[in-house]
Amino acid sequence: MPTTKTAEKEMRVAGRRKARNKSIHSQTKTDVTRAEEVISSASLDAAKTAVKTAISALDKESEKGKAHRNSTARRNPG
Repeated sequence: MPTTKTAEKEMRVAGRRKARNKSIHSQTKTDVTRAEEVISSASLDAAKTAVKTAISALDKESEKGKAHRNSTARRNPG
């Protein structure tokens, strides 16, 4: 547990940030998983749109600093 007031506040702030970022990470992960599933199916048009959505979500996450750019590049389904 934190021993100083500053450490206590930082812990509260980190909790709020974590809650805010969780939905973004979750949605991005869902988009990437969907894209990978659609790629393995035979539908080309659906795969193109799913990959486009997943790449867009990954790029947004990276631009906002929610994920490292190398992590984003590694997770790119396209």
